[in-house]
Amino acid sequence: MLDTVLPARERARAHQLVPLLPIPATDAATAATVALGLLLLRVAAGLRRRKRRAWRIAVAATILIGLAYLLKAHRDEDGGAAVLATTLALLAMLITARARFTARSDPASRWFALRIAFQFTAAGLTLGVLTLYLNPENVEGHATFWTRLTQALAALVGATGPLRLHGERFRDGFTGSLLAIGLLTAAILVVLILRPSEPLARLSRPDEDQLRAVLHRHGHRDSLGYFALRRDKSVIWSASGKAAVTYRVLHGVILASGDPLGDPEAWPGAIAAYRELAEQYGWARAVIGCSELAATIYQRECGLRAIQLGDEAIITTSGFTLEGRPMRGVRQACTRITRAGYDVQTRYASMINPSELDDLARAADAWRGDTVERGFSMALSRLGDPADGDCVIVTAKHNGALRGLLHLVPWGNDGLSLDLMRRDHASDNGLNEYLIVKLIEAVPALGIARISLNFAVFRDAIDRGARIGAGPFLRAWRRLLIIASRWWQIDTLYRFNVKFRPSWQPRFLSYEAGRDLPRILLAALEAEAFLTRPPILKRLLRRPTGPTTGLSNDRTHVTSAGSGREYPNAQ
Repeated sequence: MLDTVLPARERARAHQLVPLLPIPATDAATAATVALGLLLLRVAAGLRRRKRRAWRIAVAATILIGLAYLLKAHRDEDGGAAVLATTLALLAMLITARARFTARSDPASRWFALRIAFQFTAAGLTLGVLTLYLNPENVEGHATFWTRLTQALAALVGATGPLRLHGERFRDGFTGSLLAIGLLTAAILVVLILRPSEPLARLSRPDEDQLRAVLHRHGHRDSLGYFALRRDKSVIWSASGKAAVTYRVLHGVILASGDPLGDPEAWPGAIAAYRELAEQYGWARAVIGCSELAATIYQRECGLRAIQLGDEAIITTSGFTLEGRPMRGVRQACTRITRAGYDVQTRYASMINPSELDDLARAADAWRGDTVERGFSMALSRLGDPADGDCVIVTAKHNGALRGLLHLVPWGNDGLSLDLMRRDHASDNGLNEYLIVKLIEAVPALGIARISLNFAVFRDAIDRGARIGAGPFLRAWRRLLIIASRWWQIDTLYRFNVKFRPSWQPRFLSYEAGRDLPRILLAALEAEAFLTRPPILKRLLRRPTGPTTGLSNDRTHVTSAGSGREYPNAQ
């Protein structure tokens, strides 16, 4: 389109730089066309998600292209008539399909984008005017402030202004720098207008109370159910209020976690509300860490495919024993820690005084190996909150000093799910194993029959890839997972879990389409805090206040980063 509006003499100057350029672009028009082409790809992505705002931009761009070719009738010999006919056909298709583009965008994006664009434009105009004032010898004749301002504005859009500039180097530098600022401004404007809305998640107090009531009745169904009470999640309810889906929105993905809460008979209603919300904003749907039953229902109600993400280690307390050769490593670790004189206590959080809880929270933070707290689907993000009195805390002391702790959340009335495992790095090796064994020995008196340990990502691939007869693909996949364990402790966590001879419960990742998997992976890694955005990017991409969804049961707000299970240093 720029070929129809930029003067040929302006483009011809750049041809003198061809020997110096390592790229095939020979003029500003070509560079601008490439930039606009990338922006149109962004618009195309918005059209694929049925964004109403992307449709409006596409219609406006198509009309401008058509008008440009109409005004440049002399270019018909270069195929302008064919381009015009194609443009009019595209415009007709867009208008005909108008009713299909219903997905809403973040209401704050429009004004935020315009403010950023205004700031960039103002900076470009200021730079242009100052440059003209500081280089009067390169400006022909007497130029007023308004003439200089007009010249700068024309340079921002790649047009010729009213002034005649001397010096080819100055002229090309002036027009090129301002055109670059103009293209950058246009790019930022389009990206911000079309960016997927990311409501800042917050679990409101009424929703939390209602979720606790649902968990009281149905919490035994899912070991991850209690983690729905993280306060950096949003929740959407079924029309009956008997089931709910908790989620967070990142990178245009509405990422649900675990199974829906509540009566399975009411799950379809909550999933339907989840699907409706995703369609309303054009978000890609995904569920991380759901059970086989939930994956089946998501597939039936939402058409989501499923892949096995890993396995959850479950210990039945009544059948656990340290006897036998397979338990030799755990048995030796426990013997070593017992001889060292560690004292272990297993208590409900409600039995511990607030000052000690504060000390435990500070110790857990101090022992954390990473700079950020991790977790979304399998972590609670807090310790010692008065609302979590039913959580179980196991502490280990040596000579009166705290050396390690476990924090477990309720799994119905007869189960616990591991939330946090931390130890002092100066403590003896094997302390984590000892804490788990002492927990298993203590909880039958509390009526606890089952304990969910850590989640082993791609456990089946790691296990089968090491067996005789494994194929080359499986062996390569296992090798890749072992390499990734240097940063994410995939293999280390599996080897720690398998020591306790648990039963394995598969967990799945449900997704809408294969083309969305890269975006879903990025959203999942950020939700679990394996990837973090730079602060400046957080401020740019996240809306500061207020809800963005129009649903009454979608309450959003910002809160602190989540806390994850601390993966043990297995010894």
